[in-house]
Amino acid sequence: MSARLPPAVARLAIRQLFRRVLDPELPWAVQRQRLDQAMRASPLPRGTAVRRTVIGGVPAEVVTAPQAGPERTVLHFHGGGYCVGSALMARGWAARLSARAGCQVILPEYRLAPGHRYPAALQDAHQVLNAIVGPVGPASIVVSGDSAGGGLALALLLARRDAGGAEPDGRPAGCILLSPWLDLGQDRRGRPDLVRRDVLLSPGWLDACARAYTEPANWPDPAVSPLRAAHHGLPPLLIQAGDDELLAPDAGLLAARASDAGVDVSYTRWPGMWHDFALQPGVIAAADSALAQAAWFVTTVTGR
Repeated sequence: MSARLPPAVARLAIRQLFRRVLDPELPWAVQRQRLDQAMRASPLPRGTAVRRTVIGGVPAEVVTAPQAGPERTVLHFHGGGYCVGSALMARGWAARLSARAGCQVILPEYRLAPGHRYPAALQDAHQVLNAIVGPVGPASIVVSGDSAGGGLALALLLARRDAGGAEPDGRPAGCILLSPWLDLGQDRRGRPDLVRRDVLLSPGWLDACARAYTEPANWPDPAVSPLRAAHHGLPPLLIQAGDDELLAPDAGLLAARASDAGVDVSYTRWPGMWHDFALQPGVIAAADSALAQAAWFVTTVTGR
């Protein structure tokens, strides 16, 4: 078992690390390289299988713990502002979720901006979900995402709903959103308290990512900013966020609006936690708690 770090120590380490990674003045290629280097240092639980494959024409990793199988599948989209990041970011979380929930976790390597702008990432998300929903069935699939990947996951489910997949037997069993980025047009400078407390994200970096992903004229589009959509007809949602992150308002607003629309919503905010803290199980106790809740959610909504 990995040694857990006190939150204050983890906060300081993350601030120092990501200050030299998520810098809007750096080229995207440099940010991607530094982020992948940082993520490679995270060990996986013994026995974890990581298989590289192509699903629906999209490169992906399939992460599976011993005794876990495809009968229960989590499709998780990594974060990174649609511009950086890879399956490496979520691999450790996926391995531990697989062990706790007895599921396989698919991590697509969707195309990134600015080389591939909107709607490339959303098209890739559709391709992957369409490719897996036939063999395993929607009732055994939980769609998931962190940060920008959370926005992508929600946009995917909304598009599927609007295309006629809102019936309970035709939609995925549930959706997990970790620190989701759901509104690209929101000015994050309007909450200076969160700007000060967030150790990972900055308003300048988020703005650079939003502009690289698509033109500002597209930001109000619910396919780009799914917080601005109507939220009826969605599967059960699990939303997790930290109190000390710039995107916490997105999570809270979605929880309220989806609940008002009749969606089954479980929403938890952890005090003193930063953006994407939930991806650090085995390092901080709060992430272990978030992972246990995610595993409970997966097993509950898939009913197996």
